[in-house]
Amino acid sequence: MSSFLFVTPTWDGGQWAAEMRKAAPALDVRVWPDMGDPATVDYVAAWLPPPNVVRSLTGLKVIFSLGAGVDAILKDPTLPDGVPIVRVNDPDLTMRMTEYVVLHVLMHHRQQRRLDENQKKGIWDGFPTHAASGLRVGIMGLGVLGQDAAQKLAMLGFKVAGWSRTPKHLDGVQCYSGAGGLDTFLARTDILVSLLPATPETDGILNRALIRKLARSGPFGAPVLINAGRGRQQDEDDILAALDAGELHGATLDVFRTEPLPKESRFWTHPRVTLTPHIAADSDPAVICNYVAQQIAVYERTGQLSNLVDRSRGY
Repeated sequence: MSSFLFVTPTWDGGQWAAEMRKAAPALDVRVWPDMGDPATVDYVAAWLPPPNVVRSLTGLKVIFSLGAGVDAILKDPTLPDGVPIVRVNDPDLTMRMTEYVVLHVLMHHRQQRRLDENQKKGIWDGFPTHAASGLRVGIMGLGVLGQDAAQKLAMLGFKVAGWSRTPKHLDGVQCYSGAGGLDTFLARTDILVSLLPATPETDGILNRALIRKLARSGPFGAPVLINAGRGRQQDEDDILAALDAGELHGATLDVFRTEPLPKESRFWTHPRVTLTPHIAADSDPAVICNYVAQQIAVYERTGQLSNLVDRSRGY
């Protein structure tokens, strides 16, 4: 019998184990720190594992990420070399992210925050609106999540472009890549959506210098920022300064450098900020466990794994 270990110090490992036992009844499912003999663990699923825990699993065959990103695993400097890391790529998670991105693009597009304030104050204000085709959306990060969100937005009629580190091609989406394509991409973007992977190269990329390169010719006179990627990618002082100066029309932020967001943060009360508590694409234990169980079944039958992480790239 193969053995499987959950290492989730910030999540309820018992809930995940219960779902894994349903998905793969033949697996010996364990929850750290009650992992038995570390040498007998074949598979591990982790999120923010403490140092040296995964390394202690000397018979380990595969490491699974429990989220769409893998930065919470790669943050462990003691990960063993040579063990493949698999990231989650499930349609449920992808659709959740797309729902979030489409919701908040539409919220800004249809000026829902303004309507909410008018309702509170009893103001009947039939202000001018514009068509989706009059708004240019740009998505930074064209992985599985970014590609799906881009295509769904294009179906709604938005003028959609995407930017990625390496060249991509998507029907109905203008694609830019690399350092040479970034400024052109930013200059044509009214709403910027960041779904970038967390790497040293993307740390702090959402700063005032980047914001000032965004379009000013759109229907709001200033751009909008939506970040559902990683909090470490945003310079939060710069974002607040840009909002205060009118360099940003508004922002939707799902992630932050410190989570939970401190009570004293100005993001809680800023009138141009929509804040959500890192829920853009929650990892559903039942869905993720079924995905991992299927990966293990294929691996034990064929030796093949899907959605392998390139450690050198960080995703």
